[in-house]
Amino acid sequence: MYGKFQQHLRDELQGIKDAGLYKHERTICSPQGAEITLADGSKALNFCANNYLGLSNNPRLIAAAKKAMDERGLGMSSVRFICGKQDLHEQLEKSISRYFRTEDTILYAACFDANGGLFEPLFTKDDAIISDSLNHASIIDGVRLCKAVRYRYENANMEDLERCLQEAQAQRFRIICTDGVFSMDGNVA
Repeated sequence: MYGKFQQHLRDELQGIKDAGLYKHERTICSPQGAEITLADGSKALNFCANNYLGLSNNPRLIAAAKKAMDERGLGMSSVRFICGKQDLHEQLEKSISRYFRTEDTILYAACFDANGGLFEPLFTKDDAIISDSLNHASIIDGVRLCKAVRYRYENANMEDLERCLQEAQAQRFRIICTDGVFSMDGNVA
């Protein structure tokens, strides 16, 4: 049984390669930045990272992370839901809340996790989520995970957004969902 499935997987993978769709991963041998060094020693401009604010190579943050690792180790060894959070996480969340003047903040390890955990618990089939067509894939996936009625409007097109709002008028809540900065082209919402 397993041999048959294994052969099926090999055939599928070969089909992907033959179609020119196989993804070869790059091995990066330098810190994140605008320019990175690849395993073969070549340099490349890095247009695909999510390091918009330069946080991954900020010297102050690196020093703080080293200090935290020396004092606390490498992490929680489990997810927050099971293990809880460290006081350092709580301090950062409170600091972010003060900065943005919000009631509370929750940290996620990745935006994909945040978007996956946002929509599903908050919205039901009675609600509508109206999403910009150029939203990040993790937002789109998060919206797909929930039961809300989904609408999509053309990127930054207010007339099309208005059309969606009108179509969704009967829903309990109508939520407009957009990126702050669209990652594929850098445009601000």
